[in-house]
Amino acid sequence: MRKVFVTGGAGFIGVNFVKYWRQQHPEDFIINFDALTYAGCRESQGELEEQDFYYFVKGNICDRSLLHEIFTGVYECLPKPDIIVHFAAESHVDNSIENPSAFIETNVMGTQALLDAALKHGKIRFHHVSTDEVYGHLGLEDAPFDESTPYAPRSPYSASKAASDHLVRSYFETYGLPITISNCSNNYGAYQFPEKFIPRMITNCIQGKKLPVYGKGMNIRDWLHVDDHNRALEQILLRGEMGETYCVGASDPEKTNVDVVRQILSAFDLGEEMIEYVSDRPGHDFRYAVDSSKLQRELGWMPKVPFEEGIAETVKWYRENEAWWKGKV
Repeated sequence: MRKVFVTGGAGFIGVNFVKYWRQQHPEDFIINFDALTYAGCRESQGELEEQDFYYFVKGNICDRSLLHEIFTGVYECLPKPDIIVHFAAESHVDNSIENPSAFIETNVMGTQALLDAALKHGKIRFHHVSTDEVYGHLGLEDAPFDESTPYAPRSPYSASKAASDHLVRSYFETYGLPITISNCSNNYGAYQFPEKFIPRMITNCIQGKKLPVYGKGMNIRDWLHVDDHNRALEQILLRGEMGETYCVGASDPEKTNVDVVRQILSAFDLGEEMIEYVSDRPGHDFRYAVDSSKLQRELGWMPKVPFEEGIAETVKWYRENEAWWKGKV
């Protein structure tokens, strides 16, 4: 039985990961550790709360004394973790522009506190979930990001994630902590907080509101369904090489923001008159694209969810779960 300590497990990707891992590995014990900030939602756990081999702890990754209690196995008699999956992060770019210090505290200092705990308590296996935004942005003709792309963050958010990536890697090189890192493209799917692009567009459609699109909507993204992401994380956790980084992308045709909006509008039988073009945000990255060939070649992972299918499922989920998101918009 593995004892899996998941940080940020009440957030979007984290809660989907916990649900996926429970389905695939029901014999494992999961400790879900989340500070329940505005983007964390304990209600997302649903049936998990009633299951054996699962325990939720409200806590902040900067709280070293609480981490010490958990990793020594004295907190509520929980088993000592032997795997850490680190999702916890401040992640909204607009918020990082308004308040960079919160991103440094959580994404950098919090990651260091977690690394120190992992190192002190037996060099616990550590996987760090990061973003392709650490690589900056691309022009139309540039090759996609891969594991050898130089870091060039362009927002306080991506700079804080770049710093945390470097910290994680340094603990492998300096102390021999068994780590892996993944850098993923934009995720979408159920349980995503409605401040993010796709759920905001969907929930605005449900409410009959205009859909705000930055600039002319020509920024380009590689959209990865959260289930595909978590299948990739499973392979990295079970078979990844220590000290290695793996880029995770959809290998689906890249899409402009306005094309994504048009597809969502189509699902509601609405027209482009619902689009409201607004002033672009500072330092708005133009294009992201991710080359996942290393992950596919070495670990046999392939994305399974086509964007058209995934976005239809996501629209359906938000339509059927208004009680979940209405208090968050």
